[in-house]
Amino acid sequence: MSAPQIARRVIRASRPVSWINTAYPFAAGCLLAAREVDWALVLGTLFFLIPYNVVIYGVNDIFDWESDSKNPRKGGIEGDVVEDVAERARVNRAIMWVAGAGVAVYLLAVLAWGSWPSTIVFLVAVFFAYAYSLPGLRFKERPVLDSFTSAMHFVLPLVYGILLGGGPILSLSVWPIVIAFVLWAMASHAFGAVQDILPDRAGGIASIATWLGARRTTRLSVGLYLAASATLLLLEWPRLVVAILPLAYVAMVAPYVGLHDGRSHEAHDGWRMFLWLNQATGALVTAALIGVAQGIF
Repeated sequence: MSAPQIARRVIRASRPVSWINTAYPFAAGCLLAAREVDWALVLGTLFFLIPYNVVIYGVNDIFDWESDSKNPRKGGIEGDVVEDVAERARVNRAIMWVAGAGVAVYLLAVLAWGSWPSTIVFLVAVFFAYAYSLPGLRFKERPVLDSFTSAMHFVLPLVYGILLGGGPILSLSVWPIVIAFVLWAMASHAFGAVQDILPDRAGGIASIATWLGARRTTRLSVGLYLAASATLLLLEWPRLVVAILPLAYVAMVAPYVGLHDGRSHEAHDGWRMFLWLNQATGALVTAALIGVAQGIF
């Protein structure tokens, strides 16, 4: 396998379709807090765009190969599977090198311009990214903690960006958004885990969905989305109108609340809808952020 082929494999392992989910929260938080585009914003966005996702998803692919190889939805945009043993070893080494080097290089920048609170949040974010998959920690196999850890993958870049930009993380205009984001992300992880109940059990991997089962997990997901919506009602008018956004996800999950474990794979259709719904929701959130920046929302 040539170097370009290995590079493509590493990129695929990092889930390009999900890059925006980590880079956007950081960039939005940092830009709204600092009100300017500087090197801290640019380099941070680049880190959370690619290296951070190599840590989250690439490292996960290394240690989840057995279950992924039995999962029919893996091998495309939702996860890479390298069958050849020698090629897999080379790709795995490249993933660990890119992940480690990316974190180390960016950490030097963090120490140079970040405050102590922002640096601590960054290190916690990296810890959760590795702890999700690394043997000995494997937070992804600890029900409930798996969903919380997954939420931290997306929420902590937002918190880090706000702190890096000097924003007030405890203000009434910020903390309800952070809490709602945690609830939304936990709900999304839980629902996403439903489609993998059978292959995860076959591979001996525990998750919130294998623990609760499809029916209770989807109902929990609905409850968390509703809690996220309720939390956003704490925002001042007119910003509280964004509380309607999590309700779209309630409508998305609702058809699956009666799903039995034996049909859990059917939740994959809902997950694909989730990926598209994120694009529409992201556009509306962007419009709201522009309104905030312009002082009209």
